[in-house]
Amino acid sequence: MIVRVHATDTTGDNEAEMNRAARGERPPRRADGRGAAIVAVGAAVALAATLVLGDSVGAVAGTDRERPGLVATARFVPPPPPTGLDPNPCLDRRKRRQLYCPDLVMKRPFGLYVDTWTKPGRLLLRAGNSIDNIGSGPAELHGVRRKASWMVAWQRIYRRGGGRIRVRTRAYLYFKRAHLGLRWWKVWRAARFELWRLDRRGRAIARVRVGPKVSYCFRDLRRTRPWVRRSPPAPVYPACSTDASAQRVTLGTSPGWSDIYPPTYHEQWIDVTGLRGCFAYVHIADPANSVYESNERNNRAAVVVRLPYRPGPQGCPGAKLPAPEGPAAPEVPPPAQPGDGGGDGSGSGGAY
Repeated sequence: MIVRVHATDTTGDNEAEMNRAARGERPPRRADGRGAAIVAVGAAVALAATLVLGDSVGAVAGTDRERPGLVATARFVPPPPPTGLDPNPCLDRRKRRQLYCPDLVMKRPFGLYVDTWTKPGRLLLRAGNSIDNIGSGPAELHGVRRKASWMVAWQRIYRRGGGRIRVRTRAYLYFKRAHLGLRWWKVWRAARFELWRLDRRGRAIARVRVGPKVSYCFRDLRRTRPWVRRSPPAPVYPACSTDASAQRVTLGTSPGWSDIYPPTYHEQWIDVTGLRGCFAYVHIADPANSVYESNERNNRAAVVVRLPYRPGPQGCPGAKLPAPEGPAAPEVPPPAQPGDGGGDGSGSGGAY
C-alpha cells in the first residue's frame, strides 16, 4: 500500500505563535537580530541554578539509589528496557468490544520556518505539531517514581461497563528540561521528527535526519475534534507537572482533544544544514508504541519541502511513504477531516 502526502504550505493552529504562523509571519525578532528565541534573564538564571544545584548533585548520586527529590542528572541516561509487557487488548477484536481505547494521530507539521540563531552556523527547520486522540477512550498513563529523573508508567484503559484495566507498555515518564527553562514530567518517546529524501517520483528512499525532541506532555490543551465520540466538553488532563518531588504523575489526552506545540517551542526542529532537494518532513506519534491503541497504523503525518526551504509552493511531487510492516509501525493518517486545519496550500496537487 502506498500513501500519498501532497506538497503543502503549512499553517498555524492556535495561541499567539500559531496565529502568527497561520498569517505567514515569522516569529518576532529582537532588536539585536537574534530572533524569536527570547530567553528571559530569570529563566536563564533558574536554568543555571538547576545545573549547579540539581544536575551536579544528581550526577554525584548517579545510581539507582538517587534521592527522588533531585532533578535529572546532566548526562542523559535512558531507562532499562521494559519487562513484563502486556499484550495490546485494543487489537484483540473480542476484548476491544469491552473497552474504550485511545487512537493517537498527528496533524501535519505546520508553521514551518528556518531558525538560524538557536545553533549559529546551522539551519534548523522548525515546525509545530499536534498529537490528537480520535479514539473512544483517553490515552492515559500513570507514572510511579523509580529514579530521580524517571517514572515507570502503566496505561489505564477504561471498561465500557465501568472501571478500568492497567497494562504495562513501553511507557516511561521523564523529568525533562524544556519550555521556559523548567523541568516537566513528560512521556518519553511520545513523538519523533524525521526527514526523508524523495526521488523524482516522490518515493521516500532514505531517512536522512531526525529531530532531537522525543518527550512530550499528554494533556487536554484544545478540543480540536468535538465530533469524536465520548469527547468531554471540558479538559480532563491538565498541563504536565513540574514537581521535582512528585512520586506519582498521571498524564493523558481525552477523546477529541489535542496536545499542541508551536514551532517556537524547545527542540521543535530538524537540522537541515547542507541538504538540497525534495524531502518529506514527517511527524510520528508514539513511535515506540508506549500507548496501546485501537489503530497502531495511523500515527504519522507529513508535508513535503524543498531545501533550502522557502515558504510557498515547494515544486515537489507528493510523497509516497512505505506502508508499515506491522501493527506497531507508524503510518500516514487518512485525509484531513473537518476542522483539521490542514490543506494543500500549494494548489498544484504535488506536481513535480
